[in-house]
Amino acid sequence: MIELRAGTARAQVAPDRGAALAGLWAAERPVLRPLRAGQADNPFAYAMNVLAPFSNRISGAVPLDGRRVSLAPNLAGEPYPIHGDAFQRAWRVADGSTSAVRLVIDEGAFGPFRYAARLDYRLEAGGLAVRLALRNTADATLPFGGGFHPWFPRDAATRIAFSAAGWWPEDDRHLPAGQHPAALPEDLRFDEPRLLPDGWINAGFAAWPGRARLLQGPAQVSVAIDAPDLTTLIVYSPGTEADFVCVEPVSHPVDAHNLPGQPGLRPLAPGEETAFEMRLDWRL
Repeated sequence: MIELRAGTARAQVAPDRGAALAGLWAAERPVLRPLRAGQADNPFAYAMNVLAPFSNRISGAVPLDGRRVSLAPNLAGEPYPIHGDAFQRAWRVADGSTSAVRLVIDEGAFGPFRYAARLDYRLEAGGLAVRLALRNTADATLPFGGGFHPWFPRDAATRIAFSAAGWWPEDDRHLPAGQHPAALPEDLRFDEPRLLPDGWINAGFAAWPGRARLLQGPAQVSVAIDAPDLTTLIVYSPGTEADFVCVEPVSHPVDAHNLPGQPGLRPLAPGEETAFEMRLDWRL
């Protein structure tokens, strides 16, 4: 485990666990839900996961060069491949300081996707900057995606605020229920800060402009989320009994590889690179 410090901010990074954050604190108050005790083998017990070479679920196969290439599930209990495999890999520490670290995957592979990855965490007294770069190391042009999966604390006072042009309702497989975004219902409009739904939410919001706010009660840390080049925001929480809400800036909707036009995916020619960035800022 690597610990970063800047002012009263502190972060723990786990290179061997998918380069996940195990915790992020401001003046010892959790900005993200810390790693659960005894849960080091559970990737989703961490404070933040890194998603590459795609995010969320793919419905079993991807269309490439006029054919469909099947992808095997990568998590027990999941019928579809989910979140790529960067969150399951050990990353190599390439460089670092007291407040920053660079981690790399020299050669990753998931089905037809071959890639190299570079991840930079930079901690500041009032924020965290994250940059994920992906390079296509395959011999063919491939549609890449990615993003970030932070787990924020949730309690009765937690509210969120962001704008979006539509949303992707999910079916009973947690895949998009239609081929295009639907109009936002009133109970899923977060233009002004509002409480999360009491029950299940696992929604992908379309044409997100890259900014969201998570507003907490006085015992917790409110956060501004900025990811200007990521256009889908996933909001996930099982309900009021959960102690977390995931507010995930990602490049594309769920199963984008099998949606018309592959929205949000970035076709990379061999050797070409793309990057995804996110900032979390707080004020105590």
